[in-house]
Parts: sequence; C-alpha cells; structure tokens
Amino acid sequence: MNPLVAPEPHVPSQRTALSVNLNKVALLRNTRHLGIPSVTRAARFVLEAGAQGITVHPRPDERHIRAGDVTDLAELLKGWPQVEYNIEGNPFHNLMDVIRAVRPHQATFVPDSVGQFTSDHGWNFPADFERLAPVVAETRALGVRVSLFMDPTPEQMRAAREVGADRVELYTEAYASAWGTPQQADVLARYRAAAEAALAVGLELNAGHDLNRDNLADFLRSVPGVREVSIGHALIADALELGYVETISDYQRCIQRAFAPR
Repeated sequence: MNPLVAPEPHVPSQRTALSVNLNKVALLRNTRHLGIPSVTRAARFVLEAGAQGITVHPRPDERHIRAGDVTDLAELLKGWPQVEYNIEGNPFHNLMDVIRAVRPHQATFVPDSVGQFTSDHGWNFPADFERLAPVVAETRALGVRVSLFMDPTPEQMRAAREVGADRVELYTEAYASAWGTPQQADVLARYRAAAEAALAVGLELNAGHDLNRDNLADFLRSVPGVREVSIGHALIADALELGYVETISDYQRCIQRAFAPR
C-alpha cells in the first residue's frame, strides 16, 4: 500500500486486544540481584490468563526492561504464535538496533527524551516529519508494523499517515485525568474526533497510558476502532493484589462491557 494514498474510511469491528506492558515487573526485579520477579514468567502468566499481547519499552539506561529481557521474550513468544509482541521506544536512541535484531510484530515510536520518567507527549507534525520518515520506512521494510505515539489532535493524523505509519497510539493520560470529572465528556469528544480523523485517512488505532479497570470501558465505548490497548502500571499494581489470572480476567471483562449491546 502506498502510504501517501489513503484508503476509504473504515471502522474496525473486532474486539480490542489487551497487550500487557511488563516494564514494572522488570523495575521491581532490578531493585535486587536475585532475578525475581521474572519478566518471562510474568509474560507466561498473563498469556495463560488470556492477554493477547506483550509490550516492553526498553530505555537506554535499562532501568527496567533490559536487552536480555527483549530477546528472552522473543524466544518465549515463538511458542505463542497468536500473541503480538510490541516494542516501544524512541527510534533515535536505542530502539532501532532492537527492532533490527528482534523484528517484533509492532514497533511503537515514542518521542521520549533520555532518562524521561514516563512518556508524556506524542510526535508533532510537521516538525518531526523529516526525521521520522526514514526510520518508519526502514521498520516497515523489516516487516514490522509501525505505530506512532500521538496526542489526541485530529489535524495531526493525516501527517502521521503520510509519514508512513500503520497505526497511531493515542496517548490517554488526559482522558485518565479527566475520568469521573465534569470534563470527561469534553475530553472524550476530543479523543473520538482524533480517532475518526485517523480512521478516515487509513490509520489503525491503539491506545495507552494510565488506562485501568475503572476507566477502560468508558474509553472503548466512546472512541471508535481501537484495535489494541497497552496497559502496564495499573495492571501490574492490580496483579500484586489480585494475582495475574483474576487481573487479566477483570481487564477482559472491562473490554467485553465496552463491546456489549446497550
């Protein structure tokens, strides 16, 4: 497909997939030198419980996910061919070497600075267009889907498509902060408009950041076409209290509620 030519608008009808971000498991492990908790064991537990994907975000300082985790998970997932492997990060830091070596199903490009505490903004066009275009093209040539981490700004979506992206991941912190407040409806309307703009130019949609068991269903019910949600911090925190099986089941129930007839 020529990335400069948008297909007809469409809204994906399939149920949203749950991808579990394992960074916080690695962060806890890294506080000691005992190798526990194991990132690969955590991956196996969440997959056995029904998650459809695994996400990691290896940063240059390896403060949580390390290079060895990335390759160990790739080896593990050979036994789970139906599961999607999503690797996030800044393509201008350490990510491209990882993508070339592992060739995950999806690379999510995030404009983090070195040492950034957590992701807090999306790419900006036209400012980021020229430098993103070659890494997007190389990644797609490797057979890896490209998703761009984006703020919910409708007018940015056409440029995200023109730079060659297959998907955008809507950065959902603003929604999470507004959930349960009088601003929730207005914020959701902005996300819905961004999603519709993305779909209209032929992009697929992911979403992530601060989604949890309380706010997930409302988001998916209001924002069309979300193919995948990536959830880490809240899900791992829930698993500390509920266990992996009950936690994954609960998140899947949230997704099911969003798709149930009303």
